[in-house]
Amino acid sequence: MTDVAVVILAGGEGRRIGGAKPLRQLGKRRLINWALDRAQCWSNVVAVAVRDFAQAPSVNAEIVQDDAVEGPFGGLAAGLKFVRTKGYPFLLTIPADMPFLPPDLLDRLRAAIEDFGCAIASSGGHAHPVCGLWRASTLEKVDDYVLSGGRSLKGFSALVGAIEVEWAAGQKDPFFNINSADDLAEAEKRIT
Repeated sequence: MTDVAVVILAGGEGRRIGGAKPLRQLGKRRLINWALDRAQCWSNVVAVAVRDFAQAPSVNAEIVQDDAVEGPFGGLAAGLKFVRTKGYPFLLTIPADMPFLPPDLLDRLRAAIEDFGCAIASSGGHAHPVCGLWRASTLEKVDDYVLSGGRSLKGFSALVGAIEVEWAAGQKDPFFNINSADDLAEAEKRIT
């Protein structure tokens, strides 16, 4: 896709897993590399959004710094600025801690977005706003949202108008995310 840039959200502290979550190994690769491999299937314009540049050393992508807003919303805001500088109308966000994202993520979100501000992945009845296709034009609403006290991706997606796209979760939810050592061990079982 020539009109979509991908930004990997990797700015969290990862306290539940002992820090440096994007650099944790799953199999023989770091979590950030799992995300990069998937992102590069969807676009040749890929960036990693981090709070601190030390969170993503030695990555084959541009690094952008999160806006001064706590949580993944800071990464989205930085990503929207990034996509605007590239002149692309769409931004796909994915997190660094979901190594099994479905290959059809971009295609299905793209098919659903229509006139909405964003299309958000969902599975098992749970929205995953970190996996979203966002119109670059939603950047215009970021400052007012932050000034109003908004900090969540869910709140921002509601503000800009969102549609959820459901995937079957089953036993192997493609949106399984790694937050703890137990989650990492579970993910290891899935790849062996």
